[in-house]
Amino acid sequence: MNISLAFVRLFFLVLSVLFSSAYFITHSKYPFYDSSLIGIGIGLVIGFVLIGLDLAFRRHTLRSFNIAVLGLFFGYLMGFALNLIFDALLSFLRHSPEVHATHVIEIIKIFLYLFGTYLGVVMTLKSADELYVSIPFVKFSPTTLKKKDILIDLTILNDARIIDLAGSGIMDDHLIMPRIIIKELFAQAESSDENVRAKARISLDIIKKLEALPNLGIRYNDTDFPDIKDYPSKLVRLARLVDANILTADLSRVPFSNVEGVRLINLHSLANALKPITQTGEYLRVKVQRYGKEARQGVGYLEDGTMVVVNGGGQYLGETIDVRVLSVKHTASGRMIFCNADDGEGGNSFSSYDEDEGEEPEDDRH
Repeated sequence: MNISLAFVRLFFLVLSVLFSSAYFITHSKYPFYDSSLIGIGIGLVIGFVLIGLDLAFRRHTLRSFNIAVLGLFFGYLMGFALNLIFDALLSFLRHSPEVHATHVIEIIKIFLYLFGTYLGVVMTLKSADELYVSIPFVKFSPTTLKKKDILIDLTILNDARIIDLAGSGIMDDHLIMPRIIIKELFAQAESSDENVRAKARISLDIIKKLEALPNLGIRYNDTDFPDIKDYPSKLVRLARLVDANILTADLSRVPFSNVEGVRLINLHSLANALKPITQTGEYLRVKVQRYGKEARQGVGYLEDGTMVVVNGGGQYLGETIDVRVLSVKHTASGRMIFCNADDGEGGNSFSSYDEDEGEEPEDDRH
């Protein structure tokens, strides 16, 4: 992707130099050598201007380009119609000797074209969420499975782990930053609550770090929904519009993902899924914090919040002991590890922690 883009930029730079040199050599009155130098210089300037415009618009998508072109087309039609009305008005005034200001009339016509074009582009951009620019009445479906883009939720920017996740390369060219988030952060940065202001500043700093990642290719989406006041509802509607998933750190929204019709990827669930898998027979060191359901059983927690049930660990309450892993149980809330105390007195009884009545792990302890 980057090699192809570099080749295209170099190709147009060389093309600009060739066309400019050919023009000045053909039409200039200067000697051949001087004309060539002038042509090469101007060609390089034109080429670098093209590359600069490419860099300036690198965050805009094809959809934004289509909307802008459509807006220019509508605006041209509007300006043309306004000029027709103006010409018709002038035709009724031509008999008046006062109408001789030709330059003023031309300026008015230019203004009408500019006004019509500007109004057409602005109105098209305001209704961008209702436009699907493609061949009318035809919807293309990809023949292969398409990887969906990912929208960033506001809560994810309060967790610095998003920087490491984005830097892993798994989200390159698929991460979308909605402008409504940045507006919300700037509003929070001016809040009277010191905690809110501090969180907003941290989030804005994380955005800068994400922008600095070389291969991430983060894109910005300017779509807003003025008719919706609730920020989460705006984000869900935007996700439906661009057919994207939402990356969030808000645990309260996960149960409503199916109801809203948008898939929510929770950072905490992702972190739990990537925890190291403990092997049977492995030795761990854990602090017994409370008694278990059965006699002589103790319960402790690893640093990541994983529950460890220690058979024979009840007598070591408050102590840090070595335990040996017997089995690992995966549940909807996380993972539970069953162990024996290293003294070998515990046995292998875990009857009260069966699949139906087992105690759920408390992953939020950390």
